[in-house]
Order: sequence, then structure tokens, then C-alpha cells
Amino acid sequence: MLDIIAIFLSVTALLAYVNRRYVGLPSAIGVMGIALGISLLNMAADSLGFHALHTLEQSLVESIDFSELLMQGMLSLLLFAGALHVDLSQLRIYRWQVASLAAIGTTLSTLFIGFGLWALLSLTDLGMPLVYCLVFGALISPTDPIAVMGILKSAGAPGNVELVISGESLFNDGVSVVLFSLILAMIASGEAPSFTGAAQLLLKEAGGGVLLGAVVGYIIYRMLKSIDSYQEEVLITLAAVLGAYALATHLHVSGPLAMVVMGLIIGNQGRSYAMSEQTKKNLDMFWELMDEILNAVLFVLIGLEVVLIHFSNALITTGLMVVALTLLSRLLTVGVPIAVLGKRFQLPKGAWSVMTWGGLRGGISVALALSLPPSEARDTVVSLTYIIVVFSILIQGMTIGKLVRKVMPCAGR
Repeated sequence: MLDIIAIFLSVTALLAYVNRRYVGLPSAIGVMGIALGISLLNMAADSLGFHALHTLEQSLVESIDFSELLMQGMLSLLLFAGALHVDLSQLRIYRWQVASLAAIGTTLSTLFIGFGLWALLSLTDLGMPLVYCLVFGALISPTDPIAVMGILKSAGAPGNVELVISGESLFNDGVSVVLFSLILAMIASGEAPSFTGAAQLLLKEAGGGVLLGAVVGYIIYRMLKSIDSYQEEVLITLAAVLGAYALATHLHVSGPLAMVVMGLIIGNQGRSYAMSEQTKKNLDMFWELMDEILNAVLFVLIGLEVVLIHFSNALITTGLMVVALTLLSRLLTVGVPIAVLGKRFQLPKGAWSVMTWGGLRGGISVALALSLPPSEARDTVVSLTYIIVVFSILIQGMTIGKLVRKVMPCAGR
């Protein structure tokens, strides 16, 4: 395991250097694009009879359980780091906007994409049960906070637009995981869950995650307030994140929501009342570095993961249609409400287009797809998910800055 970690960290560091020195793209986009390019070159070489590098890359990528690594390891650290820097006093101003987009928007998007994919597949040679189409809708609907926050910052989006889309991204992960779990339970049982059963699962997963995050966050806040030594305080936050996420997994409550709530409490209450200036500086530096390093590793892994995906002409064609479907869903569930209720959302003119195009999908969608039990439908879901994530990060991520500057000329000034 140590050898594998060393190899992937070395590859990530090398690609990050190449991107910074020669390419100059935002970190997440750059390292993923270079890794994807290397993988595609290896696949082309393999088809020409040069198998060595492709076989080596395939064996390395197969040695990593991407779903386990992200969902049980990296996700807790990344979500906490993201929530740590969200200003809760500002987020309260947009609380109903964030809540409606995260809960109602994600649920409607799941249904729209699920039934839309089912209709599209009836026009192709591919077939997939409706319930798996809904699973795909649940895992592809949430925007990825890991991708969204870094790219929007570099794009220079207005603060309130960045706040709403970041807040939505942080919370819609928890909603999507609950929906994903609900539909998987339906597949396992073979029966549609009752309204009562669905409500109980939602209350346990989402409510339990929020409660766990609040309790652990308050305990950590009291601990930080009682001492003034940044070394121990940084260690306490790191232990709390890993420990609370593991506890959430054992309690079957939403770990992502627990991390977000913990991050908001420590980043706001803890920063204001429990930390000295030196502690704030060192805590911020530690979590910013953790965020940057894990982000780079995550997107390199996404780029390399393509060697394990089995594509066909039918899948690629369907994937391109589903890209359009997911963008349409984002427009209808986020863009249109913001455009129609612009004043109530308290967002500047043109925000609807930035919120629509800036809804990036990332590693969480790939991890959820890879966590599905082996089947032909699972292979289709994984392939479609990968196509959308690559399009989202590379195409949307590379053009969102231009869109922000076009529709919001004063952005970033």
C-alpha cells in the first residue's frame, strides 16, 4: 500500500508541476486533463501493439478502490476543508435559496434525468431498467463542491454567486447520497418503498448527519476554546473529521452532511471565539494545503480511471445525449427558478447562466457509480457518468471564467 501511495503522489506532483510550469490551467482541470491525455495515449499505443505502459497503468489503477478511497477517506477531509471557509453569517442570508436548490432541486433533477435517460435509451441499442436510470439521476444530479469552489474562485465570480453555488454543492451531496441509498434499497428489496419508509430513511440519514455534525462540532469547539496551542488544535480537528466520518458510517447517517455542519461550526463559531490569531493562521494553512493536495490527487485519479472504462460507439453517442440532458436538467431545476425569481434569490443579473453552467460534476459521482454492485447496468452507468464528469470538468470548467466575465463584467475587479 505504501508503494501505491508513493507512486500516485509522485505522479500527482509531477503532473501538477507540468501544469504549473508549461500549461497554466487551473489546478484541478490541468492535472486531470494531462492525466486523461496520458491515459488516452497509452490506450492508443495498446491498440497498436505496445502494451507495456497501458498494462502498467491499468494494474496501478486497479490496485486503488476509487469508491472506497473517496467515500471513506478523502471526502471527509475535502468537505470539512470546503465548509471551514464558508461565512455562516453570509450563508444565513441565502439559507432558503441554498436549501431549496440542494433539496428540491436535487430531487427534481434526479427524477428528470432518470426518466429522461429511460426515454433516451429506448431510442438506442442500450437497455437499462428504470430503477437504474433513477440511480444514475441520483448520482449525477449533485454538483461537486470539490470541483466547484476552486474553479469559481479562479473565475472571479461575484461573492454572493460563489456563496450560493458553494453552499448548494456542500449540501446537495448529502441529499443525493440519501436518494441514492433509497433507490438502491428499492433494487435490493425489489419493491418501491412506502412514503413513510422513505421519510424515515431521509430523517435518519440527513437529520442524523446534521445532528452528529452539530454535536461533534460543539464538542471540538469547547476543546479548542480551552487551550491555545495550534499544534494540538490542528491535530484535534483532523482527528475529529476522520473519527466523526467513521462514526457516521457505522451509525448509517450522512457523513457528508456531518462534515459540512462540523466545518461550518469550527470555521465560524470556533474561529470567532476559540482561536488565537496564530491558531487561525496555522489551521487555515493546514486545511488549505490538505485541500489542494487531495484535490490534485483526486483529479489525477479521475483522469487515469479512463483505462478501466469500457466504451462503445453506442455508449459514447448516448453519453453525449445525456450530457445535454444533464445540462437541460440543471437549467430547468436551477437556472429557470433563479431567472424567474431573480429578486427573491438576491443574485445579480446573469447569475442564472453562471449557476447553470457552473454546476460541475466530479469525483463523488464517479465514486457512487463505482460503488454499484457488478452488473451490465452498472457498466453502462459507470461509462455514462465518466463521460459527463470529463465533459463537466474539462469543457464547463475551462469556459466558466469566460462566461462569468461576459455576463458579469464587473466580476473579479
